[in-house]
Amino acid sequence: MKTIYRNFLIRDWQPHDRTLAAELIQSVLTEYGLTAEPAAADHDVFQVEDAYWRTGGEFWVVEWQGRLVGTAAFYPVSRGQQAVEIRKMYLLPESRGQGLGTFLLQTLEQVISDRGFQQIWVETASRLKEAVKLYERSGYQITTGVETARCDRIYTKFIGQAIATEAP
Repeated sequence: MKTIYRNFLIRDWQPHDRTLAAELIQSVLTEYGLTAEPAAADHDVFQVEDAYWRTGGEFWVVEWQGRLVGTAAFYPVSRGQQAVEIRKMYLLPESRGQGLGTFLLQTLEQVISDRGFQQIWVETASRLKEAVKLYERSGYQITTGVETARCDRIYTKFIGQAIATEAP
């Protein structure tokens, strides 16, 4: 993955991004009064090769003026129908409010659909009000089955062929 949105470079995560991506995620969580969990919910940030690459997922970083300002990722999950979970979609304050979150989500959805997946899951916390609005505005439906302790919302959305077969 390598694409430009406005002045933001979205590219594949590389091993040299490990510490900066983890710090960025911790910073955003702290901003919203949530705690990073390096040994639990956030272990995948330290093990991108195993958690994403070896499972068929992707992990992207967003750069602006040579600085990491965001992350976005997905990997296959066993729940649902040919499903993935979107994970680690975080943006620093200076990169918000410019449509970047919407662009990232739409780009993730397109890549996920192109890979033949049919369902997307995403967990979030009510405190992440911008994320909640983004998912709801993008057609994600609230459901049950939250698995991450700091999250209290889970959404799902059918994409690709699943939508085409469900249409009247």
